[in-house]
Amino acid sequence: MLFSTKDAAARIGKSPSWLNKSRMTGDGPVYLKLGGSVRYALADLEAWLAAGRRTAVYDHANDNARAMRPQTRAA
Repeated sequence: MLFSTKDAAARIGKSPSWLNKSRMTGDGPVYLKLGGSVRYALADLEAWLAAGRRTAVYDHANDNARAMRPQTRAA
């Protein structure tokens, strides 16, 4: 499934403007350039979100192993 910039932004909780800027800085999710269109794959959006998972504010206290474990869904 591919998302437009507007739809991808809504999916990750950012603005389309932020996604446009992130393509310039490389801070955002991986994207596809198809002709003149920019599209985001669902897997790339989810990977970008997962990469931001943390257990603490400070790097020295962050438990990277625990943060990288798959999310569990609450019942």
